[in-house]
Amino acid sequence: MIAQPSLSPTQPFANIAAAFSHVQSAARYQSGMIRNIFLGAAALAAAAVLPNVAAHAAGSAVGSSDGPAASQWEIGPIIRGRNYSVNMPATLSDTRDGPAFDFPYPTAANGHVHYVTVPVRSLEGARRITLRYRIDAKPGTRFLAQESPGGDGTLSLYFQRGGDRWSARTPHHRWYSPVNRVMPLRPGTHTVSINLDEPWIAMMGGDARALPQAFDAAISQTATVGFTFGGTSGRGHGVFATGPARFTVLDYRIE
Repeated sequence: MIAQPSLSPTQPFANIAAAFSHVQSAARYQSGMIRNIFLGAAALAAAAVLPNVAAHAAGSAVGSSDGPAASQWEIGPIIRGRNYSVNMPATLSDTRDGPAFDFPYPTAANGHVHYVTVPVRSLEGARRITLRYRIDAKPGTRFLAQESPGGDGTLSLYFQRGGDRWSARTPHHRWYSPVNRVMPLRPGTHTVSINLDEPWIAMMGGDARALPQAFDAAISQTATVGFTFGGTSGRGHGVFATGPARFTVLDYRIE
């Protein structure tokens, strides 16, 4: 797997979140319940004052009234002032059906989307991540990897360990969907649900089974989660559409 370029994700209150990326969640997974570990602005502010702040109570998911608003889903990554999601807004937009964005089109010169993320507490104790989403587009619309415009674009679930330097110096801080769980992009409603004991792929190659200590560290020190768009050259290297198309988050759960 080709290494991702040295990029950095956008994150609300990034300086606060980074400072407390080591704080472990006090709550643990409870069977049948969804862990509300998503950090909104209020939670991040509280963490800045109370480093030992406990995780939110279980029982809600992204998309619920207790989950992140569309404005907390950030489109990036941004590092040193550069947003690698070209010609994209900083966050998702509120729609009747859920947080959403429109794909840039019709060529890579018009823009491309790379990472969509939200800050979280530790994933320790969680069992799976599930995303349900809808892509609205006319028949025949294609979604292409911007680094290889002839190649089909894909979606990968994603989580990131705190302290990532977005370089080969932190080769095991970013983790992506297992090889056989990458989603091709096409119109319609889709669900991807991946257990955390599956062979997630590290940024510089190798999977969770070959790198158990690195994977466990990323789980216990998770700072952001979300999904990425890319292709064979890199899971988060960007995608554009050949015509008007919208991506809507219908549900996102950490269970």
